[in-house]
Amino acid sequence: MAVPKRKKSRSNTHSRRSQWKAQVPNLVKTVENGKVTYSLPHHAKVVEDSAGTPLFLEYKGRKVADV
Repeated sequence: MAVPKRKKSRSNTHSRRSQWKAQVPNLVKTVENGKVTYSLPHHAKVVEDSAGTPLFLEYKGRKVADV
């Protein structure tokens, strides 16, 4: 296991950690039957029946997997 040779100062640690920033995910807005839904691009979406129970996953109009 790698062990640092010298102690890292508190200012160096804080300045290194300050570079990390959370990013807002890119959401795609779609309207289906008057209902607005937001989803992540390039992710499979869940297809539901009229009662709201999930049936399967769909990606680019094709069935990908069962739920």
